[in-house]
Amino acid sequence: MSTKKVDRKRNRTIRRGIVLTLFVIVIIVGLALEPGKGRTLAIGDQAPDFQLVDLEGNVHRLSDYQGKGVFLNFWGTWCAPCKREMPHMESQYNVFKDQGVEVLAVNVKETDLKVSSFRNAYGLTFPIAIDKTEAVKEAYRIKPLPTTILIDPNGKIVDIVTREMSEEQVKHYMEMIRPEK
Repeated sequence: MSTKKVDRKRNRTIRRGIVLTLFVIVIIVGLALEPGKGRTLAIGDQAPDFQLVDLEGNVHRLSDYQGKGVFLNFWGTWCAPCKREMPHMESQYNVFKDQGVEVLAVNVKETDLKVSSFRNAYGLTFPIAIDKTEAVKEAYRIKPLPTTILIDPNGKIVDIVTREMSEEQVKHYMEMIRPEK
């Protein structure tokens, strides 16, 4: 091989190395500028505050529930496991709502009509808000639906459930986040 070909090959290799190094630097700087971005929430973390409007037009902020346990459920009308667990959530909500446990169901990006029809079909009485921009879904880094975040009266995440729950499991989790008397 001629010297020119060797030099060109070496220069290409050096350029690729420089490009790769710059790429890695950009990624590291990007993560440093957005702390927590890409990091999943964990048990013991403070639950991110948010503001959503329910189907009746009432504003719900997580910070408004200070002192209460919050059963924060992310769901969709199309989600079969969500459909199966909603009656369990309603049943247990009626047991625990007077014991300091709140249910807030957060629908992810569906129309008011679809969500309202679902609520009426299932006879749900707990607040249902729609995360139209997916900002809350992103803040909580929600992947599968249903996902339920269990938040204690101090605003700390007690557990994260990324599957369908039976009525007994819903009851257990509500007992777990119920404020002590």
